[in-house]
Amino acid sequence: MKLGSLKADGQWDGVLVVVSKDNSRYIQVPEISKSFREAIENWAHVKDRLTKVYQDLSDGKMDGEPMDESKFHSPLPRTFQWADGSAFLHHVKLVRMSRNAEMPDRLYEVPLMYQGGGDNFLGPKDNIPQIDFSHGTDFEGEVGVITDFVPMGTSAEDAIHKILFLVLINDVSLRGLIPEELQAGFGFFHGKPSSAFAPFAVTPDEIGGAWNHGRIELPLEVEFNGEFFGKANGKEMHFHFGQLIAHAAATRNLMPGTIIGSGTVSNDDPNAGSSCLLEKRMIEKINEGAFKTPFMKVGDEVKICMHDKEGHDVFGTIQQKVVQA
Repeated sequence: MKLGSLKADGQWDGVLVVVSKDNSRYIQVPEISKSFREAIENWAHVKDRLTKVYQDLSDGKMDGEPMDESKFHSPLPRTFQWADGSAFLHHVKLVRMSRNAEMPDRLYEVPLMYQGGGDNFLGPKDNIPQIDFSHGTDFEGEVGVITDFVPMGTSAEDAIHKILFLVLINDVSLRGLIPEELQAGFGFFHGKPSSAFAPFAVTPDEIGGAWNHGRIELPLEVEFNGEFFGKANGKEMHFHFGQLIAHAAATRNLMPGTIIGSGTVSNDDPNAGSSCLLEKRMIEKINEGAFKTPFMKVGDEVKICMHDKEGHDVFGTIQQKVVQA
């Protein structure tokens, strides 16, 4: 199944739509649920009805509206819990090097995770506002999951079965602000503004065998200013999503609609490129002795998407431009 949310004036959660399998059409379903957030919170009661609409729309038994991704918000325009892990260890190593920080002692056993602001996500085609170039605006291509209710203490294996939808993320970061915030000893805040999501949330069965024990084993395609930037594969995720969810639920219940991010998709193979500017800069520093690639400036544009093995655009496309705030 594929679901999304249309932008709607005065409706913070947007309007729920079902999207056809080939992304060509969508249809509103107010008789089932007005918003994606409400559907997630009442999933047991609406799942079968939404599945039927999805099948009929995909089979051509319903007409729907022609696709226009510019009308879409992030699938969940806001949510009560957004927590981002850092499950790709190659990225963790490069980021720690960028801050001259020691590697965590338990890097391979315990996931890193921060709690982000879930009250105001950007849409997949929304501009990224930049207050000051010195803030170091960066994109971060990630994958993520939306969960059902997850009881406190849920095991990693059981947590996989709490995943309702998969999503694609641009976790915008302000690299120039993060080091000072971390040095203060209280984590991210200013350095992590609003993230954006690709327009469609999909159930794991939509990607078939590419969904493998809590990992999305597909390449994340990133273009920067119209040129190839990265194609790192999600299969190199060290901690799978079950482990990330269990980590987040260690001391609390997770409410329906919780989003857990993978952290920047990153591979050891240099031919895979990068999914954020910071990684490319660190590789330049290691190989050439100096940073060469600047962070994003006004007018720069990033495009992030993911195709399945048959070449279908799974989540729709994130395409954002930096503008002066």
